[in-house]
Amino acid sequence: MPAPLDPHDLYAADRPGQLADAVSQFPSRVYVPNTESDTVSVIDPATYQVVDTLHVGRQPQHVVPSWDLKTLWVNNDLGNSLTPIDPATGKPGEPVDVHDPYNLYFTPDGRHAVVMASADHQLVFRDAHTMGIVKSVPADCAGVNHADFSPDGRYFIVSCEFSGELLKVDTAAMTVLAKQKIPHNGSMPQDVKISPDGRTWYVADMVADGVWVLDGDAFTPPTLLPTGRGAHGLYVSRDSRNLYVSNRGEGSISVLDFATNQVTATWHLPGGGSPDMGGVSADGKVLWLSGRYDSAVYAISTDDGHLISKIKVGAGPHGLCVYPQPGRYSLGHTGIFR
Repeated sequence: MPAPLDPHDLYAADRPGQLADAVSQFPSRVYVPNTESDTVSVIDPATYQVVDTLHVGRQPQHVVPSWDLKTLWVNNDLGNSLTPIDPATGKPGEPVDVHDPYNLYFTPDGRHAVVMASADHQLVFRDAHTMGIVKSVPADCAGVNHADFSPDGRYFIVSCEFSGELLKVDTAAMTVLAKQKIPHNGSMPQDVKISPDGRTWYVADMVADGVWVLDGDAFTPPTLLPTGRGAHGLYVSRDSRNLYVSNRGEGSISVLDFATNQVTATWHLPGGGSPDMGGVSADGKVLWLSGRYDSAVYAISTDDGHLISKIKVGAGPHGLCVYPQPGRYSLGHTGIFR
């Protein structure tokens, strides 16, 4: 895998406007998968208007940048397919048959895609280009959905939403190294992110109403850092100082300071809402989040948390992708870049 630009900051390549040559000419767009409409709404972030609606497979869950940054993959979970989008034109291509692609990640060396086959209870390693199966790994938990990778790429940690568990997976061996139960009754872990220094892992939990913090190397039991009701998505600021936590159950976003592990601000959406998944704009000034139960997308100022715009989209918007974003390569989901 490419070495980190800065051994002390995994997100050093994600600074404002620091676009790779491969994506520098792509038009800036926000791609929103609407799970109940079987469409992708395409938003122009300059005008906050929907400029196109793409018809894709059944129940699209996430729009995921490929490792080489050249393709966006729409995860049609119940359609058992991936629809490629050319980010140069914004147009979809022919779907690729992939079973139960709830979410999608890429190993840091770019060789393999990892399909989070939630209903199949599997992690499916595939060729990153052809999507042919390399190895199917039983997850032995319910609802595999989100992940992030260690600084050296040797392992990744996966959340299991429906059984309240975490997995630690050996990337090269493609085997589950360890599993642990989250110490909270009815836990529903969601998004996973690693700290800029690579030492601390954060796991959002919709039932525990906060973020679990743990040492990934030791894989010790996590401790809870409360944020807000229905904690769901995790996004790193462009200066690597803060973690934005979307609290879907209360319509707010918590700002967590990495240096202190303290919540320094809570931004409430006017009239509430259901902020879910998304990403940060290339310049770092706007946090884009889907409104899962409101058929809307929120554009939120990262300066003071005020709502810039609320854009009407299809039904059940979920894992939207802001594209392009800074970074040398993608680890998947809605945009984890190194």
